Amino acid sequence: MTADPLNSSAGPPRISPPVDRAVEVRRSTRRRRTVSAYREGDRTVVLIPARMSADEERRWVSVMLEKLAAQEDRRMLDDDALGRRAAELSARYLRGRARPDSVRWVTNQNSRWGSCTPAMGSIRLSHRLQGMPEYVIDYVILHELAHLLVPGHGEGFWRLLDAYPRTERARGFLEGVVAAERLPYIPCGAPD
Repeated sequence: MTADPLNSSAGPPRISPPVDRAVEVRRSTRRRRTVSAYREGDRTVVLIPARMSADEERRWVSVMLEKLAAQEDRRMLDDDALGRRAAELSARYLRGRARPDSVRWVTNQNSRWGSCTPAMGSIRLSHRLQGMPEYVIDYVILHELAHLLVPGHGEGFWRLLDAYPRTERARGFLEGVVAAERLPYIPCGAPD
């Protein structure tokens, strides 16, 4: 997320977003006009021009936190929306054959992205997926929908997922997230 403070009408935010993550501000002499922000693990990184005053920094950190929160809110699907999305994906890629009774977010899945119980027709998605790109969430939903039709991860299962054009990209994204979680945290500016 990037904003141009010199060409922006964005004033101070009306409502301060809840601060649930650490915020790291990185100043750059090469950065002249833009301010950008992104999530990095459990913290938010805000990149600003080195010449900004402390007041401008506070204002822009607040603006960027609000923008990131709004962007993430747009990506968050509630359980009803997850059910509708699952029906759309089933119709598009599985000829409507997978029909879950429920699709919902859960907070007790930290070692897997999703799970399903075919006998109950229920699909559960890890809350850790929230805020990830839509194509990744779609892949996990499709993965679980495929399990409603084919148990296990055999050839027939993967044939079902071949219809989704972003399967490999989504799997790569998720593998990258897992790999990044295993990396040691090295504070910015620490010696190599």
